[in-house]
Amino acid sequence: EIRHNPRWRWSGPLHYIDTPDFKCNYDYCRDCHDFARRKDRCAAGAIYNYSTQLSYYGLPTSEQKYNLTEALLFLSHFIGDIHQLVLNKRLPIFQVWDNMIIESALKKFYNLNLAVLVETLRTNILVGYSCLKTGRLTLHHGKCVNQIRPFVQTCKHVPIVLHASESIRLACKFAYRNATPGSTLGDDYFLTRLPIVEKRLAQGGVRLAAVLNRIFVPLQPFHLRSDGR
Repeated sequence: EIRHNPRWRWSGPLHYIDTPDFKCNYDYCRDCHDFARRKDRCAAGAIYNYSTQLSYYGLPTSEQKYNLTEALLFLSHFIGDIHQLVLNKRLPIFQVWDNMIIESALKKFYNLNLAVLVETLRTNILVGYSCLKTGRLTLHHGKCVNQIRPFVQTCKHVPIVLHASESIRLACKFAYRNATPGSTLGDDYFLTRLPIVEKRLAQGGVRLAAVLNRIFVPLQPFHLRSDGR
């Protein structure tokens, strides 16, 4: 947790978005600031900043202005942060969505094996989320391969500002519902919210890959192969 390290404490506000209480929409100009009201210091602003820094990739060393390794690490982390539903650290429910749902799932369904969870998410992306049963993500293997492209395309081509809007809208619909201050969140809350968390993890992974491809993969002319692909 680098934000707890004195050297990196300045990065703390970049992990969050401070949306006003009872607001279910995201406004960059209103919400992207730190506690001192300095603009652009939030997760969305950080993503814009570090993706811009990485655009210097490929330039001669003499023209490099930034630490691109640091920029890549920050960008990858903040794209994950912005897909978390509860983006306001001040809210009591923040820790539930930041780690508790995932950690509980690892214990209950994945035998504490993170690699199995990652492989499950990867398979869900490849098979297609529209092929999954309600509740726990039960796959219909091999029956919905054609859903890969729609899911990936839908996830990829979304501006960063809309990632935050998605998270806040979903938070109002799923995170805050039946979670009044002082209430105890039981298994029903956990089980009904876990598929949302897993899908947001998958969306974040696909979108991170899309951003990195746009930055690091030069545009190539498209040629049909002899087999028509």
